[in-house]
Amino acid sequence: MLKRLSRGLRTVFAVAMLTVATYAAAVELRGDHPDTYVVRRGDTLWDISARFLKKPWLWPEIWQANPQIKNPHLIYPGDVISLAYLDRLAVQPGPRSEAAPINAIPLDQVEAFLKDMRVVDEFEQLPYVVSLEGERLRGTQNHVVYVRGLTGAQPGQRYLVVRPGQRYTQTRRMSNGQYLPFKEDLDYRGKRLLTQTNDFNSGWTNMVLSEGPLEKLGYELARINAGTVTRGEVGNIEVTTLLLDEVGREVRVGDRVIPVDALAYDLQFFPHPPKTQLPVGKAQVLAVADANNYGGPRDVVAISAGARDGIDNGTVFSIWSNGNKVIDRVEYGDDRSDLSVPKGSRVQLPDEFTGHVMVFRTFDKMSYGLVMEGIKPTRVGYSLKHPDATY
Repeated sequence: MLKRLSRGLRTVFAVAMLTVATYAAAVELRGDHPDTYVVRRGDTLWDISARFLKKPWLWPEIWQANPQIKNPHLIYPGDVISLAYLDRLAVQPGPRSEAAPINAIPLDQVEAFLKDMRVVDEFEQLPYVVSLEGERLRGTQNHVVYVRGLTGAQPGQRYLVVRPGQRYTQTRRMSNGQYLPFKEDLDYRGKRLLTQTNDFNSGWTNMVLSEGPLEKLGYELARINAGTVTRGEVGNIEVTTLLLDEVGREVRVGDRVIPVDALAYDLQFFPHPPKTQLPVGKAQVLAVADANNYGGPRDVVAISAGARDGIDNGTVFSIWSNGNKVIDRVEYGDDRSDLSVPKGSRVQLPDEFTGHVMVFRTFDKMSYGLVMEGIKPTRVGYSLKHPDATY
């Protein structure tokens, strides 16, 4: 019996040591971490965990391991966070003077993308504004617009007015299989502007689309205004009358109309690595908010991967600038032109780490993310990898 008990104790001890070793391998504490930290209003879970951890996206694994914490995702201003037994984080509840717990990200910086933006596969079939009262060019609150295709709408029903602004696609070069993102602006009818070109750090324009299969990732619709139906299609009237009732942006001919719906989106985000392995180069930065080509911490970016790729809210990626192919001047000399050196003879440089991004809104083929931290600017066309990637 004593031998069996001894073997049992050794087994328990070995399992415990293995658990601690696995924990230590997965979670690295910062050398300069504070002993305690009092949570303040305006903090985010990401920023707080970055004070203790080298990898802030691992905080759920740490706090879930503490049985004394009733809900590791609900941390309030006034709570005291400290290092406890086995170097694990513990939380001492403070006074609940604040009604809401802090979040992983500042909601005010992504609110517009949660409430007012969406990505759809198609929009051409949606009803649209065909004219405005008095043949105005623009309409806003208390103005009347006329909508074509809103058959069956009844007085009193509410609708949103949205505008298709971007068309996102992705293609691949036949020569090397490299993924290439492409963002196209749309005109007032939602049609592609064929005269535009883009340079997403890949040295290509819309001429490259013929080099590989093109996949449409979606159309981005932005909320413009909202209104209430005052008169449907009656008699020989072929339009529905909509009274705008928001101060929002000005409505114009070509804007689309959709029913007011209660969008399902998350308000709490729990960081985690991607749940599936994506093809190399598949996840890229498609666009940066406010029509910029560059972005930094707390900027919103569009990502070329979505729910079908196993991406969900809270997924964390590392961001990498794509390594170029350069001419070996030692071998070829300074007098050789770029065109005279074949691409196959050039030297491939490594990708360079620039920061981390966390997904907060997911669609089928793409998603929105917030740049959480960065040591360099994030640019359209940069690749997204596992947060622990080293190259």
